[in-house]
Amino acid sequence: MRIVVKVGTSTLTYESGRINIRRIETLCKVLSDIKNAGHELILVSSGAIGLGVGKLNMKDRPDDMPTKQAAAAIGQCELMYLYDKKFLEYNHIVAQILITGSDFENEVSSQNFHNTVNRLLELNVMPVINENDSIVTDEISVGDNDTLAAIVARKVGADLLIVLSDIDGLYTANPREDPDAEVIDVVFSITPEIYDLAGNRGTKLGTGGMVTKIQAAEIAMDAGIDMIISNGTHPENLYRILDGEKVGTKFRGKKQIG
Repeated sequence: MRIVVKVGTSTLTYESGRINIRRIETLCKVLSDIKNAGHELILVSSGAIGLGVGKLNMKDRPDDMPTKQAAAAIGQCELMYLYDKKFLEYNHIVAQILITGSDFENEVSSQNFHNTVNRLLELNVMPVINENDSIVTDEISVGDNDTLAAIVARKVGADLLIVLSDIDGLYTANPREDPDAEVIDVVFSITPEIYDLAGNRGTKLGTGGMVTKIQAAEIAMDAGIDMIISNGTHPENLYRILDGEKVGTKFRGKKQIG
């Protein structure tokens, strides 16, 4: 299978922005093992701004664009250093790709992206993709890495998109407010009611929330790709997902309905 895995800032860092070393080590070990099993993996990773904020000892995520971009430039170095070091321990090579929204809109750039990813996978290299936060503007921004992951999955013809977050999946109600809220196993279509369940809040250091994940699911489903939201606190859940167990919420690609 060709699998896109999106990792959120909340999976990679503590609330302070400092690196969650144990989590990253487990994630890289599991992903390496999945590659060893013969799957093609593409990692879409958030965390650059969050790591930059932590390294600069800032109390909160900055609001102004120049400081965000500076934090991203600092954090991206550390992020790729970590991935390079950890994956190399399991004999896997990673490659960094930084893109903006305009790269997908431009036909030549989009084709170059597609060709580069395919060649990296042929070379048994894992692409690690992030939005180029250091130069991006509102006009050329994808906006969040949930959407980016869905666009990447569509562009490279992925079989599955897995979004690792700080929540178990899409709930029937807000689990922080309703103790009876339950994770929805399967979603077959994105309706206004699904968006209502999503709410609008993300984490302090991240840019997304459940709404952006529903938007990503809509892109993936329209492309005929299954998407699964699972809790990144337990990277081992990736094994269970690939074994066909019910983990998190699965959004069924339209080509598989019926």
